[in-house]
Amino acid sequence: MGNICRSPSAHGVFRHCVRQAGLEEHITVVSAGTHGYHVGAPPDERSQAHAARRGYDLSDLRASRLSASDCAAADHVLVMDEANLRDTLDLCPPEHAHKVRLLTQHSRRVNSPDVPDPYYGGAAGFEHVLDIIEDACAELLEHLRQQHGLPTR
Repeated sequence: MGNICRSPSAHGVFRHCVRQAGLEEHITVVSAGTHGYHVGAPPDERSQAHAARRGYDLSDLRASRLSASDCAAADHVLVMDEANLRDTLDLCPPEHAHKVRLLTQHSRRVNSPDVPDPYYGGAAGFEHVLDIIEDACAELLEHLRQQHGLPTR
């Protein structure tokens, strides 16, 4: 929603996966929120701290708001929950709606219909979000490799 907790965490995790796989020249990772609450702000300090404990650096990320042109430019638009799915589909030009899906559609080990918002919770919520995101990002990378014929290391 505001691009300070879940989406920058997913950005950082997936960017790390892409770097580890040596696919930076093939995959660009961008995150944005459906609301403009925090445009220009860094990720929530708790998101940064929990991500850093797992080896992900979010410090260079800044919140931005998703636009219709972002949907047009992207190959894939992944959202965290049903509310953001609806908001993104409302914003996205109809000819690009097929690109929009829940990130958790790529989850294999962690069974969760969405990535819950940890903002109002405690440390366990931020850890659970990272568990879901790590699982989904690993599977997403494999999906993209297969779909686009990307190399493996």
